[in-house]
Amino acid sequence: MYHAKRNGKNNFQFYCDSMHSKIQGNVEMESLLRKAITNKEFILLYQPQINANSKTIRGVEALIRWNNKELGMISPAEFIPLAEESGLIVPIGEWVLKEACQQIKAWHQQGLPKFPVSVNLSIRQFYQHDLVPTIQQILEEADVDPKYLELEITESMAMDADSASTILNELKKLGVCIAIDDFGTGYSSLSYLKKFPIDHLKIDQSFVKDISVDVDDRDIISTIIMLAHNLDIVTIAEGVETEEHITFLKKHGCDVLQGYHFSKPLPPKDFEKWYSNWNFK
Repeated sequence: MYHAKRNGKNNFQFYCDSMHSKIQGNVEMESLLRKAITNKEFILLYQPQINANSKTIRGVEALIRWNNKELGMISPAEFIPLAEESGLIVPIGEWVLKEACQQIKAWHQQGLPKFPVSVNLSIRQFYQHDLVPTIQQILEEADVDPKYLELEITESMAMDADSASTILNELKKLGVCIAIDDFGTGYSSLSYLKKFPIDHLKIDQSFVKDISVDVDDRDIISTIIMLAHNLDIVTIAEGVETEEHITFLKKHGCDVLQGYHFSKPLPPKDFEKWYSNWNFK
């Protein structure tokens, strides 16, 4: 069952002997994952988001990594699905929110310009009954203005439109920003763009990477940008790596750019160094 779920759900899978070793590996990984928070093995990296016109920093996205002494640095693609499946994503997600808010406060105290920090919410977090009071408490404890926290959700979280709308409106009352991540790759519905209190729309990097050679990707991106702007929603393009990407996205009015062309995700101290050397001209 879990093997089928990991392969996209709505499918069937036949048992094979290799599944046993996979399950055993998951059990061992889950055991390590449970200890990771206590052992302070998680770190947050920060990737800058650049205003396409002014070239000033618009914000950063916080991205989690797991540095285990036995396994080394583990990417989210390897442990997040297991964390979701086991329910560990809830305490991990809460740690991310706390760490990000503490970092926001630290940067403000250091005198860095004030910009929002984006944090991804998992579907399990999103539908926790205490999500809103938990975020409010984290913001209050860190003494951070809610407008400097941006919460990213995926399209799949919006499938239950009524529940999602209620949660998002409660979050907006706190004063945080809301972004739809990986737009166009999930259960896209144009109706929720009008119904939900969305501030930013993130164009998935799968559309961006081939815009220099793929006409369809160019058409999709230009349509997303036009649609978002007609609804007064700011667009953020992920996976920006080349001058061609920048030229096309600026030409079609994309507001914010994020990707390796500007910087890879960085630890806080490295980000501060990057920021001090960033050419704003």
